[in-house]
Amino acid sequence: MNLAESLKWRYAVKKYADKKVSQTDLTIILEATNLSASSAGLQPYRVIVVENPEIRRKLGEGTFNPQITEASHLLVFAAIENLSVSHIDEYMQRMAYTRGLPVEALEQFRNMLVSTVTGRKQEENVIWATKQAYIGLGTALVAAAELNVDSTPMEGFDQVRFDEVLGLREKGLRSVVLLALGYRDAQKDPYVNAAKVRLPLNVFAEYVK
Repeated sequence: MNLAESLKWRYAVKKYADKKVSQTDLTIILEATNLSASSAGLQPYRVIVVENPEIRRKLGEGTFNPQITEASHLLVFAAIENLSVSHIDEYMQRMAYTRGLPVEALEQFRNMLVSTVTGRKQEENVIWATKQAYIGLGTALVAAAELNVDSTPMEGFDQVRFDEVLGLREKGLRSVVLLALGYRDAQKDPYVNAAKVRLPLNVFAEYVK
């Protein structure tokens, strides 16, 4: 399938079959997400891959999202809760090493990032980091569709429970959005043959010339 056909094929799966996503395909999806667009390249979020069935059972208790427990894998996108100068300095060191530059050559860029990050309130940085995570989520959705791996993005979950069960706050992270990965159960999912409903392109997109 080409990209458009892959995106027509994908939908938010409601019921998953008991079939595992291969480690190869999972790695491709994670690599694509890691390569996703990110403001200034800072990547102020992390992805937690949850495979353990017992942990996922705890995460899914009382939820209206059975995909949390039924899918092959659950990806938890988590924003860095308190962006600091140390995060920026680690990024500068990584950039200098990757591009073969002296870290001093990045001083102007570093100062701009420090000014931006420290000039905002913590919660404003969390909101910004969350938006960055959603960009990564979009990339993961497309990458999965290209591999014929089904997916379900989810917002309506107990963030406090997720943070507690996964120990995210101790890692300086806050869960913001989920992505289930697996394969649709064609016999049980009521939406498996439903046509995708979208606006006509000439209504959705407006040209300014």
